[in-house]
Formats: sequence, C-alpha cells, structure tokens
Amino acid sequence: MPNILNVKPTRMELLKLRKRIQLAKKGHKLLKDKQDALIMEFFTIYDEALSLRRELNSKMAEAFDVLRMTEIDTGMLKLKEISLSVRANKEVEIRRRNIMGVPVPLIEAESFKRKPDERGYAFVSSSPRVDLAAEKFEEVLELAVRLAEVEETLKRLANEIEKTKRRVNALEYIIIPRMEETVKFIKQRLDEMERENFFRLKRVKAIIEARAGT
Repeated sequence: MPNILNVKPTRMELLKLRKRIQLAKKGHKLLKDKQDALIMEFFTIYDEALSLRRELNSKMAEAFDVLRMTEIDTGMLKLKEISLSVRANKEVEIRRRNIMGVPVPLIEAESFKRKPDERGYAFVSSSPRVDLAAEKFEEVLELAVRLAEVEETLKRLANEIEKTKRRVNALEYIIIPRMEETVKFIKQRLDEMERENFFRLKRVKAIIEARAGT
C-alpha cells in the first residue's frame, strides 16, 4: 500500500486532493500519448538509420576496393602526393529542429560530390582511377554525415523516451496511488470524526434531557 501524504484530514484538503488527482491523471494521459508518439517516431527513424548504415557499409567497401586498384595503378607515393593537393570540403552547418519538443541536430551542407576540376589536384598528375576513387569517398562522406545526424537524433529521442517513461511510471505507480490512498484516509478520518460528533451530540442530548426531567 502506498504511503499517504502528510496532510490534515479536512474537507478542504479532500477537495484539493481530488482536483490534484484529476490534473495528475490528465498529465499522465498526455505523457503516455507523448511517449507512444516518440516511440513510433523513434522506430521510423531507426529503420532509416539501418538503411543508411547498410548503404554506408556497402559504399565504403566499394570505395576501398577502388582505392586499392588506384594504388596499384598510380602508386602509393604518387597517390599521397595528389592527396596533399586536394582542397578541403566546405564546412557543414549544424542547426536544430524539434521533434515533439525534443531538440535534434539538423546538418546543413552542400553536396560533397565535386567535379574533378573542383578538387584541387592537377589533371596531368592524375588519372581516371584517381577521379573515381575521389568520387566514391565523396559519396561515403555524404552518407556518413547524414547517418551522424540520424543516429544523434535517435540517441536524443531515446533519452527523451526514457525520461518520459520515468515520469509516466512515477505518476501511475507512485504519485496518483499515494494521493488516492490519502483521499481514502481523509474520508475514513472524516467519517470517524462525524460518528464521534454524532455520539457526542447524543450523549449531550441525553444529559440535557435527563437534567430537564429531574
């Protein structure tokens, strides 16, 4: 049996508690609805994350296969020399959006895919294999950034689901039962006080009648 609240057994407290229970039940329903919606959203994004992860693994395997062939074709030293002249990609911008009140990252960036003349290395020192390897790793980078956004979103949604679940459980199994138990206690105490007053009044009436009869 839950512990009762430390309140005075009065009718005023009884009314207050009944109102608090109504509010707590409404809050519980809202939180439960939010939890259910967050879970649905989580699994929708989770499916996207799995798909992106599979695609990224496939693209990475493909990119490294092309890189190995490029090393054989171009030579390790030459390939390192070309890589040093590659221009850096544009920086990404991390903004924020809300999913049911949960702030999650929104990564904004132009496409990482570039034309050969935009990468910075000279055509004369390059080859079609180098261009292909660069293209494959740009595809990998684009997917990795997207996956990072999705996985961080999943992490934050999972944290919010856990927090909401704790609040739902606290209301359902601790707070509301404790208030309801307190209401029962106050009603019992008020009934006892009413009976005591009734018997006290009967005794007083009996005494007054007895004195009046003498």
